[in-house]
Amino acid sequence: MTDAELLALYQARDERALTETDLAYGKLCRGLAARILGDRQDAEECVNDVLLKLWNAIPPAEPENMTAFVSAVTRNLCFDRLASAKRKKRGGGMLPAVLDELAPYLASEDDPEDCIDKIALQESIARFLGTLSKESRMIFLVRYWSFQPIAEIAKQHGATVGSVKMQLKRVKEKLRTHLEKEGLL
Repeated sequence: MTDAELLALYQARDERALTETDLAYGKLCRGLAARILGDRQDAEECVNDVLLKLWNAIPPAEPENMTAFVSAVTRNLCFDRLASAKRKKRGGGMLPAVLDELAPYLASEDDPEDCIDKIALQESIARFLGTLSKESRMIFLVRYWSFQPIAEIAKQHGATVGSVKMQLKRVKEKLRTHLEKEGLL
């Protein structure tokens, strides 16, 4: 089923939209949720929440890119679940270690004078990503957007784990330099 046909089902409020979405994007959602949450059962529950969120969001939303829309909804719900777990002290409320890898390269949220408007930071990072080679950009995004393990990234790109780690290190250093030049660090 095409994305246009899928959107038409949502627009018509046809419940088949949920089944078709699960068929088309369920594997993507489950993999992303499992990487973020670290637990298959929590990931499965999150995917059910994603389907409900999509049902409530479309319409009025009319996403141009369903893959990106579904991924963003999945990520946001996973992070909400992690924050909730942390607040309720149910254990497992820590963000994935990959976010800790980026922390030294981004502004500290502890110092209000260093906090930058979220939109300005997003725009700056988007401009930065546009300066990277396609391979570097993809490696960076699958690591820090999709939370893929470095070994999996290396396999997908036909590279060694060491070379992917080095490439990520170089990109993070370039990101730091870019953000410093733009006055965001």
